[in-house]
Amino acid sequence: MTTERFGHNDYVVRKKVFKIFGGAFHIYDPSGQVVFYSKQKAFKLREDIRVFNDETMTEELLLIKARQIIDFAACYDVFDQHDGSKVGALKRKGFSSIIRDKWILMDAGDNEIGVVEEDSVGMAILRRFLKFLPQHYNAKIGEIPVCHYKRRMNPFVHKLDIHFDPNTTAAFDRRLGLAAAILLVAIEGRQQ
Repeated sequence: MTTERFGHNDYVVRKKVFKIFGGAFHIYDPSGQVVFYSKQKAFKLREDIRVFNDETMTEELLLIKARQIIDFAACYDVFDQHDGSKVGALKRKGFSSIIRDKWILMDAGDNEIGVVEEDSVGMAILRRFLKFLPQHYNAKIGEIPVCHYKRRMNPFVHKLDIHFDPNTTAAFDRRLGLAAAILLVAIEGRQQ
């Protein structure tokens, strides 16, 4: 694994606009260079999202795969493709996500370690009616904030800014944090 790719504090995820089937996402580092390219397979019964080193897709880095075919509270396993090890999992909180998007962060043993959720209930409700308001998410391990996700206000291009707290590198695996960002754009982005 190229650790330097996962070592930045800031990233931008941009959904490819003219993609007819499936989804494609570019992930940029702070200097604007593409450090990851992600592809969501079309017509799959179970979500299958691959993260590569770039658009040539010569090196697969991560796999994000849904456990069930159709599930309102879907769980997505995240695997490191270099050694096949499980990084962790993200589970969408089904009914509570109707009001306020919430995801459970789990470690490789499926133990709950934290959450990713919209910043406030009031704003979440408002965003359901006013679709142009950008979403903000906070990731916490226990009660410690480890990452912030902010969707940019653009009705045509889905962009998500990611900021990892530099003091929490040991507490939060950036691979799981980037997988969460891709799911926020791919899954939650469908609501927009």
